[in-house]
Amino acid sequence: METKTITEMIKSTKGKFFSVTFVKKDGSVRKMTARLGVRKGVNGKGLAFNPSERDLMVVWDTGKKEFRMVNLKTINTMKIAGVTHNLSQSK
Repeated sequence: METKTITEMIKSTKGKFFSVTFVKKDGSVRKMTARLGVRKGVNGKGLAFNPSERDLMVVWDTGKKEFRMVNLKTINTMKIAGVTHNLSQSK
């Protein structure tokens, strides 16, 4: 599945919780419950780079209570609105 389609699926959550399983940069697999639209801790400085240019998406990790990046190219599964999408088969 293309990263554009995955981005649209995640954005369609409109701030509701979703879960995602992906491969981190170090090769380990990570499962995260996250959401978009969190403003807590935003200082207005922004990032030094554009995450979408590197196929990354900034999300709020509800477990760690911090912002994290999800690599859209390495997502294995996503659960959005109770529907599980298995993306590892489509690669």
